Amino acid sequence: MSESLATYELQPPAAIITLNRPEKRNALSRALIDALYAAFSQAQAASEVRCVILTGAGKVFCAGMDLQELAESLGDDGKEKVWDDALRLAKLYDLIYTLPKPTLAVVNGPAVAGGAGLVTVCDLALATPEAKFGYPEVRRGLVAAMVMPHLLRHVGERIGRYLLLTGELIDADEACRVGLINGVVPSGEIMNRARLWARSLAEGGPEALAKTKALLQQFSRQALSVEEAAKESAAPRLTRECQEGLKAFFEKRPAPWAVTK
Repeated sequence: MSESLATYELQPPAAIITLNRPEKRNALSRALIDALYAAFSQAQAASEVRCVILTGAGKVFCAGMDLQELAESLGDDGKEKVWDDALRLAKLYDLIYTLPKPTLAVVNGPAVAGGAGLVTVCDLALATPEAKFGYPEVRRGLVAAMVMPHLLRHVGERIGRYLLLTGELIDADEACRVGLINGVVPSGEIMNRARLWARSLAEGGPEALAKTKALLQQFSRQALSVEEAAKESAAPRLTRECQEGLKAFFEKRPAPWAVTK
């Protein structure tokens, strides 16, 4: 694990994993995804870790996929690289979601697209009032295929359709109201609250918690496999529409299909 990208701190009974690319709004590059995968694997194997807290460095929890890295892949005509990138992120989501130990997202700022996906695959989530949540993928010609089942489990289809189809962001209070997160806590208090929750989670038997999580996963089994979800996410990235959406994003102008006044 690269500590420069994802730090791992043991504070029994929890391991605190921090996305550490604040200068890039903690965007999910290949290296950061790999670092997070290694960190969660380390937490899973450590007997002294009873739960995992995931948070972000700086003022942003996670801005989603590293679009600059994606654009460079498309420029190289890297169809295989696009598929590999989607599968890499899908496997990270699956590792966090199926981890036998409880996970808690501490959302310290905006959590967008793949960053919101990280929140949804955690068992519990707390956010500061400054946090915002959303899935603006469609505005870039992308599809949020990997996070759909996780989002829908939390908020239901009506709210899920609103977030996925409009790409609009919602604030922390609204995210709590619709069930995307468990609570809103002032930034100066949120880590203390997270540690209290960690101690509460550690009151459960490790085997009982693992079995409970396994049953929850079984009862809410998603329709697509990890590989199928990754393919559905990767395919739109290779379209002309996505290329035009990314170009507009980097040039800070509306996408060509956007309605302007």
